[in-house]
Amino acid sequence: MSKKKHNPGGIVYSTNPDFSFEPDQPSEEATLPPAQQKLKVKLDTKQRAGKVVTLVDGFIGTPADLEQLGKDLKTKCGTGGSAKDGQILIQGDYKDKVLKWLKDWGYKAV
Repeated sequence: MSKKKHNPGGIVYSTNPDFSFEPDQPSEEATLPPAQQKLKVKLDTKQRAGKVVTLVDGFIGTPADLEQLGKDLKTKCGTGGSAKDGQILIQGDYKDKVLKWLKDWGYKAV
């Protein structure tokens, strides 16, 4: 097994005495207010063995806020699901209910 340290930035050596390496930090996007969010709600069965899930896509914000919105929707539907990568998955066909709740909470949902 190699004991070399991995340098993800690709910088090996610099002759500049004032050079300081700062790795790129992924910046967290601030969560937009509900009125500015444009969420898309659709039913999906791809790669799920024919099972139907309600997919809420287009959320812009921090992962914690995405998790909270997903938790609220899963609680309202009384079912399971997950929230990751800007998407919320709700197990089952709850498209109409999810649309209603998102609009009641002030989100722009289609």
